[in-house]
Amino acid sequence: MTTLTFITKNALRNKRRALLCILSVAVSLFLLVTLLVALREVTVPPEDIGAALRVVVRNKISFTNPLPARQRAVIERIPGVAAVSPFSWFGGKYKNEEMMTFGQFAMDPKLIRPIFGEAKMPEEQYQAFEADQTACIIGKLTAEKYQLKIGDRLPLTSIIYPCSIELKIAGIYEGTIDDRNALFHHKYLDEAGGSDGWVGMWWVKVRSIEEMPRVTDSINRAFANSSAEVRAETERAFQLSFVSMWGNIKILVHSICSVVVFTLMLVTASTMSMAIRERFRELAVLKALGFRRRELFAFILAESFGLAAVGAVLGIGAAWVFYTQISIAKLTQGIFITFEVTPKIIGQAALVAASLGIVASIAPSIAVARTSVVDGLRTLD
Repeated sequence: MTTLTFITKNALRNKRRALLCILSVAVSLFLLVTLLVALREVTVPPEDIGAALRVVVRNKISFTNPLPARQRAVIERIPGVAAVSPFSWFGGKYKNEEMMTFGQFAMDPKLIRPIFGEAKMPEEQYQAFEADQTACIIGKLTAEKYQLKIGDRLPLTSIIYPCSIELKIAGIYEGTIDDRNALFHHKYLDEAGGSDGWVGMWWVKVRSIEEMPRVTDSINRAFANSSAEVRAETERAFQLSFVSMWGNIKILVHSICSVVVFTLMLVTASTMSMAIRERFRELAVLKALGFRRRELFAFILAESFGLAAVGAVLGIGAAWVFYTQISIAKLTQGIFITFEVTPKIIGQAALVAASLGIVASIAPSIAVARTSVVDGLRTLD
């Protein structure tokens, strides 16, 4: 009998207990990976390819405060600015839904391609959208969710503006990180909502990465000490400002992860302690035959580590396969757009499993070290 066979037979001596231990590790690590991925998706929002060249200009007091439309001409004259479009959130509910599952934004239809070049549609759909003031384009995910097609009507009732609008779908785009939103003419919003002369914010395209710091500083200075001071920031910084509204969600998720790991450690340590306690006589015989303490420690550690490793492969592997194969956007009703199990998260979960295997073997190893050959042979008499 080889050493590996000896360790395997000992680990599987009580198959039910070994199976329950492995499943406990697998389920716990699956949950741990899920929490870590969810935390990453919330605190590190996905970024489009063109986001590095986009600047968001909002009211310095709050993004809910509108900005005067006359600012557009000033921003367009700033060196380094390639395009400027109004961008106002409509906040509309589709039909009788209680919650908004996709965003609706009013903008300049002619600037979709210059500013949001990653959104892909056929040329005729772009032209149809630009030609009709009541037209809109929607993301592929929203079209699939509501089974919408080109030519359908999209009625929306706003919770922000005192109006309801009905849009005609002229195109369906894809290729962005978030293929859910609906975009329509800002002029239509001005007329329907009575907000002519005001916009929610400005979306600015900068010519190059090198000009980003200078452009943002210039925009901020251009309206300093005015009646509508602005805050210009990169699209990435704007996204992260929304994350801060969640409060300290990191502490909450990390607390849950700590509870999961601690509970898992207790389960694994208890399993190993029971397994070793039932074999004190055999371990005493091995001592009598000349096996040293470090060799017995190695047997116990290998057994504990092996159970944890099998559970880790099952739990982490299941999480990776599950979140890779399913559409997380459909599963979560659009709450999450992506759910990527990154190598870093896999490494963290594997490190937890390895630590569990080591920690769970400490108490049984100490018990074996303190037990003499005579006491061990008396066990279970």
